Amino acid sequence: MYSILDIETTGGKFNEEGITEIAIHKFDGHKVVDQFISLVNPEKDIQPFVVKLTGINNKMLQTAPKFHEIAKRIVEITEDTVLIAHNAQFDYRILRTEFRRLGYNFERKTLCTVELSKKLIPEAESHSLGKLVRSLGIAVSDRHRANGDALATLQLFKILLSKDLDKTIIKSVIRKETEGELSDRQLDIVDSLPSETGVYYMHDKDGEILYLGKSTNIKKRVNQHFTKGGGRARQLQKATKKVTFERTGNELVALLKENEEIKRIRTKYNHRPKAVSFSHGVYIEKNKNGYDTLTVKKITGRNGAFATFNSEAGAANFIFKVTREFNLCDKLNGISEAKKNCSNYDEGECLGACITKEPTEDYNQRVTEAVQKYSLNNKNVVIVDKGREIGEYSAILIKNGDFKGIGYYNLNHQINNIHILESIIAPMHGNDNTTHIIETYMRKKHGLKIFEISNQ
Repeated sequence: MYSILDIETTGGKFNEEGITEIAIHKFDGHKVVDQFISLVNPEKDIQPFVVKLTGINNKMLQTAPKFHEIAKRIVEITEDTVLIAHNAQFDYRILRTEFRRLGYNFERKTLCTVELSKKLIPEAESHSLGKLVRSLGIAVSDRHRANGDALATLQLFKILLSKDLDKTIIKSVIRKETEGELSDRQLDIVDSLPSETGVYYMHDKDGEILYLGKSTNIKKRVNQHFTKGGGRARQLQKATKKVTFERTGNELVALLKENEEIKRIRTKYNHRPKAVSFSHGVYIEKNKNGYDTLTVKKITGRNGAFATFNSEAGAANFIFKVTREFNLCDKLNGISEAKKNCSNYDEGECLGACITKEPTEDYNQRVTEAVQKYSLNNKNVVIVDKGREIGEYSAILIKNGDFKGIGYYNLNHQINNIHILESIIAPMHGNDNTTHIIETYMRKKHGLKIFEISNQ
């Protein structure tokens, strides 16, 4: 659990500043579950340059609550959370100073989004909050006001979590949470999980990931882990002290994240992934008369295959589907076993593939259209699907036919501007397996939005 924090102050000498405004958004890693926003009467004058910067003046604060009147609320909303702030050292110091004046020792774990962004977005020109969020396409209102900056920090932190492929943020938080004995709350793991699509991580007491997987129902899948028999399953059940999860919004992102992270994170209980996750491919071959034909072959790598499948039957079913969709010849593509001509030819409906003359340009063009629809080969596109919450979308970037990574966006200009798009994308490694995952999903999922992009 996190508390996204921003504080505005009076300015002045070190450790003599007073708080003029505070905003806290309690964030469970997926959504905001509580918030507290308030002006604060600092009982001292605001420095003129601060008035000009924030727009907060002494008159505005005359009727605002004093810090001791809101101190209890701050303690309650931040309890058992990690404080997240842009330049967390400053905000945490100011809070501790105010509480110390009240005779109370305020202690919380902290994470700084400046330091996290330097590690996870090193290519950014600047890591100041304003310039960084603008480069990521994050809309900011009320800049230099507590809630405006807190909301910007929240959106930045979401991007940092998605870019943290090694899960260093979550692992460090779990290590802090599990110092000493586990709480009763942690024993009831399954009830705390959502019945939603995403990736889940089973951790030991030190926060290390023992096992990770994807599911369209995280709660149900983790429950199966805890009720499964067998020696290895029982070892995992005993070692698991916490389960974290990441909502993905759709199954394709979950599949790609699982595929990437199993390779990246050496877990104890996941089986090592296969070098090639498919067994058969559909190829385009020209017959002796020049017709483009679809044929199934067993393969150990993509090697020019138009589409890949986990079984020969799956590949054959795909050829049947494409033949119907693009009005191709049954006999030519191995669907009809007629000795001479297919049934469509006998009925006068065959497009000419059964006879010996050369194919028309129209026929082979339809085969090309099938390839263009169902293959990522040489494409520069963004595949858009549902996001993790209302108003959010996922973006999967493909450049020159290769998978480049995943990101989430709320505003159209974030996806229409290639430089912003690449900055919000968490980079991942594309290979034959990721292409297989994406193309398989595209064949099953109708209505996916696919946008062509410039490769500049």
